Amino acid sequence: MKQIVVEMKNRKQIIVSCLILFWAHCPPVFAQSSVFSIGRVKYSGGGDWYNDPSAEVNLLNYVSEKTGIAVQASYQAIEFSSDRIFSFPMLFLTGHGNIILNDLEVRRLREYLDRGGFLFADDDYGMDQAFRREIKKVFPEHDLVPLKREHPLFSIKYVFKDGMPKIHEHDDKPPQALGIMRGGRLSVLYCYESNPSDGWVDASVHNTPEENRQESFKFGTNLILYVLTQ
Repeated sequence: MKQIVVEMKNRKQIIVSCLILFWAHCPPVFAQSSVFSIGRVKYSGGGDWYNDPSAEVNLLNYVSEKTGIAVQASYQAIEFSSDRIFSFPMLFLTGHGNIILNDLEVRRLREYLDRGGFLFADDDYGMDQAFRREIKKVFPEHDLVPLKREHPLFSIKYVFKDGMPKIHEHDDKPPQALGIMRGGRLSVLYCYESNPSDGWVDASVHNTPEENRQESFKFGTNLILYVLTQ
């Protein structure tokens, strides 16, 4: 049994190493350069889309350190209506309040996702109802469905045997990872009652326990590696 576990770990390391080499020599469909970047979604409706600007910066630096993947570790605001969305392999949407997408933004987000892009939405407490309503405009034919613990998102590098980790407490509910599949791949990930991006921000902002912060960075690393394999 011990030998099997070691072999599985070695196999996983080989896969990640190959991915790093692939990334270094073959930029993804959406990238204009050979570095991985994240676009922070700027939306209307009154929600604080701009909160915790150190989140993706710290995560990208962590991923670069742990995997060797070249990143652009900067805070880059982007609107769904902009052509620039197609230069980002991953978009990040978060906040505490209302979200409103107009007809153009709905069409552009659907196009972005159908062309291989990825949307990560993280409820920072208070955007749940609005996000569920607006993403339904984008994909009226799909529901957000819970990801099983066996999903590769939870094991591609770091193993989360219980599925979605609990990083920040909101209403004493279990953490959820919900997704929308398009063309056989996960295109939208929505985290509820988990809030991993709170763990990515500078340690002094939320006073998140260091153990939780490390869990959040590991989950974020899995997320980026998953995006790169799609």
